[in-house]
Amino acid sequence: MSTVGDVGYVDADRFLYLTDRATFMIISGGVNIYPQECENLLITHPKVADAAVFGVPNADLGEEVKAVVQPMPGIVPEVALAEELIAFCATSLSRQKVPRSVDFEKELPRLPTGKLYKRLLRDRYWGNKASRIV
Repeated sequence: MSTVGDVGYVDADRFLYLTDRATFMIISGGVNIYPQECENLLITHPKVADAAVFGVPNADLGEEVKAVVQPMPGIVPEVALAEELIAFCATSLSRQKVPRSVDFEKELPRLPTGKLYKRLLRDRYWGNKASRIV
């Protein structure tokens, strides 16, 4: 058995099994988007302390990219900052990977190990939908 990064593993019969972080893959209009690339970019912005990116329901595309950001201390979370962050992402990412919207949290939830508890954030937007496909 060999691993495929955080995405999965290949067994002895050469079957690929996707695990863990593949659940955070965003499928928007048939395009597979891994949110880590956008998160890595957002945390380089001087007004961002922490960021989480995940898919939220979109009636036309299935999912769309959403960013939830923890601003740096003293930075006011406002519409202008959300627009600034979207424009910042658009300079480095392909159009499909750029967040369509940005929400703000005083502090992003983390597990005791320090890992971002992204599912807690994502579930707020999905509610009780039985499927991720809209």
